[in-house]
Amino acid sequence: MKITDNTLFLEDIPVETLMQEYGSPLYVYEESVLRSQFRQLSSGFPEGLLEIHYAMKANSNPSLLKILCEEGSSIDAVSEFEVRLALESGFKPQQIIFTGNNNSLAEIEFCVENDVPVNLGSLASLEKYGERYPHTKVSVRINPGIGAGHHAHCITGGPDSKFGIYHDQIDSVLALANKYSLSLNGVHSHIGTGIFSAEPMLEAMEMILAVAEKFPDLEFVDFGGGFGIPYRPEQQALDMMDLSQKMTRYFTEFRQNYGRGLTMKIEPGKLLLGPVGILLTTVTNISDTPKHRFVGVDSGFNHLVRPTMYGSYHKILNASRNSGVEEDVVVVGYICESGDIFSRTDEKIKRRLTSPKIGERLAFLDAGAYGISMSSQYNLRPRPAEVLVHNGQSRLIRRAETFEDLTQCFVDFD
Repeated sequence: MKITDNTLFLEDIPVETLMQEYGSPLYVYEESVLRSQFRQLSSGFPEGLLEIHYAMKANSNPSLLKILCEEGSSIDAVSEFEVRLALESGFKPQQIIFTGNNNSLAEIEFCVENDVPVNLGSLASLEKYGERYPHTKVSVRINPGIGAGHHAHCITGGPDSKFGIYHDQIDSVLALANKYSLSLNGVHSHIGTGIFSAEPMLEAMEMILAVAEKFPDLEFVDFGGGFGIPYRPEQQALDMMDLSQKMTRYFTEFRQNYGRGLTMKIEPGKLLLGPVGILLTTVTNISDTPKHRFVGVDSGFNHLVRPTMYGSYHKILNASRNSGVEEDVVVVGYICESGDIFSRTDEKIKRRLTSPKIGERLAFLDAGAYGISMSSQYNLRPRPAEVLVHNGQSRLIRRAETFEDLTQCFVDFD
């Protein structure tokens, strides 16, 4: 992404050119950024120590998955359909970890039948698995008792979290493993998402490694994801090089004491995909009240729900005129809900932008993760197209939805 002649370019292609060809609104992903994000993360760890399992819930477009597969990524999947899509996108079964969350036995059976490793997060699931598949390998998700994240809805560890077997129930885990002759080959934890400090990650790592000592048959320890990216101007990027060195030291010492060449796994999502994607929109309306100037665009929280759901900040640019006279505006969408506000940041709703005009393009940055993957068809609004750009070329990787797409599942619709 760069600004040239006061307008936004993506991989050397003007935003206006992309939108004239593919329509508005539009998701655009920069291939070079995706490859760079993966390579930078990989470079912080010694070769052969780490497996990166991309959390594909962040964005499951097969074209992006195939790029990550080429780069050497593995996959963290949380549903049967994610597993199926990963397999069809070129990942081998052993490159995928299925981490269940209140899943049905049918999902587990699908994974086992397709040789995809299963990671279980409750004693009930472990017993159900043991009854169905005794004398097999399985890994377990442990709740280490602490959590962290940018929003309460994104904290996945601690006593208020539904995820994982609480760390004080390890004896029950081992008893079930013994009962069904299960080999517990992996231990997994995940404390939350949007973490910018190394301390909670390392604290959770210490706790899960202390738990891991109690499992005699481990082949890997999975420390989850949650690595934050600087959405807001005042945020400092997580120093992944420093964190990776500390994680390497902790894990190397554990391996030496454990007496086996274990593998370390992590599951980044937004760290890899967040900076890759941009949502492009068109200004369709401007209206004023005694308090606000509302700038309306041809998109809504049905395409990017994070500001409405979490109060999450996404930088907004006037992609047609990046610099000029500025004003404080409220950027809103076309969904029939008062909460459809793109410029929301916690309790604030105004954003300072180069004064938008009807017909100009606005860009919402860092939208590659949990953008299109959390989208909906609310208000019977179609999802936008997705485009991949690289070396001055663009290609469609998902077409925009049509009325026929939105109505095809209605049984009695003619």
